Amino acid sequence: MSREKAKKISRSLPTEPQEPLKDPKKPLKAIFTLKLVLIFFGSVLVFGYAVIFLGTHFALQYAVDSHQTAPETVTVTPAHPFPVGVDPRRRTITENPTVDEFFAKNISSKPSVARTETNWFGRLLGKLALLDIYQNLASPLGRILVIESGERKEEIVNHFAKILGWNTTAAEKFLANVTLSDPSITEGKFMPSTYTTARGASPEEVAKLVNDHFQKNVLSHYVTEVQLKVPLDQTLTIASLLEREAYDFTDMREISGIIWNRLFADMNLQIDATLQYAKGTKNASNWWPQVVPSDKYIASPYNTYKNSGLPPAPIANPSLDAILAALNPRKTDCMYYFHDKNAGFHCSVTYEEHVKLLKQYYGKGR
Repeated sequence: MSREKAKKISRSLPTEPQEPLKDPKKPLKAIFTLKLVLIFFGSVLVFGYAVIFLGTHFALQYAVDSHQTAPETVTVTPAHPFPVGVDPRRRTITENPTVDEFFAKNISSKPSVARTETNWFGRLLGKLALLDIYQNLASPLGRILVIESGERKEEIVNHFAKILGWNTTAAEKFLANVTLSDPSITEGKFMPSTYTTARGASPEEVAKLVNDHFQKNVLSHYVTEVQLKVPLDQTLTIASLLEREAYDFTDMREISGIIWNRLFADMNLQIDATLQYAKGTKNASNWWPQVVPSDKYIASPYNTYKNSGLPPAPIANPSLDAILAALNPRKTDCMYYFHDKNAGFHCSVTYEEHVKLLKQYYGKGR
């Protein structure tokens, strides 16, 4: 039967309400469109990953090859001393005009010493470095080791041991090789940065990388004249407090001014981050636990609510900008500070003003 004849017969037959005929091509079109969308987004993800992967791969491979063929030897050349704007003996702050120039030349222009909190790629790399699949994809011969700003030594040792497959003895050997090297300081010498090493690197080799980085970026600037003004252990301790309390370099200098003001006035520092350190020491499952009011009575030499002066040692490993801020506080009359929910910084001269601001931004004082 011809197509035209079939049409005529169908018109002459009685009709009942029927569902409209579906276009058989529509499902195919929808499926085809969906496939195109999936292919497009899949390609974007693959391309993005490939860029990151290849960039990391070649950088790491170059570093590993260099490490295997010619181990790096660090030659420390005379560096510009850290500017210093505080005099603890006279209990005065005089802002040094060369701070911004030093920051621009030695910190902001060098990603290897940039603060992790303001470096999203550094934070991402730190998380990826803990994944075996990423390390294996990046290079079969090398490993990426990341120290993030404000981490405590136990966190760093745990991460390195996991990535490099160290046992407890090897991990302890790495820790001792860093902390006992000159100058001997229990915390604060694990310089935040991204390190590349061979897959089977020993604790001694990795410790040398960390020690060399600290020597190059901190000790080379910490000449005798700086040491005589502010001893290194005091600077690292204040810098570690700033690392846990502040958001950026400007914020650090403001809080540094308040910390120094409290020290000059023989006032307890009353910094919550020291309570976190004291609590974290007892609970390794959470190195930086949330602070509650009762923690102010913790029996610990690191409790700056109960004990006067600085903690006995740094509470974390500070970045280079935190160290610079510890030596160069902003001159201020403020004795109290807090951050609002939008990370805004607020400081007050008196406790009454402090409570008033707290009620304004949080609805209650403390």
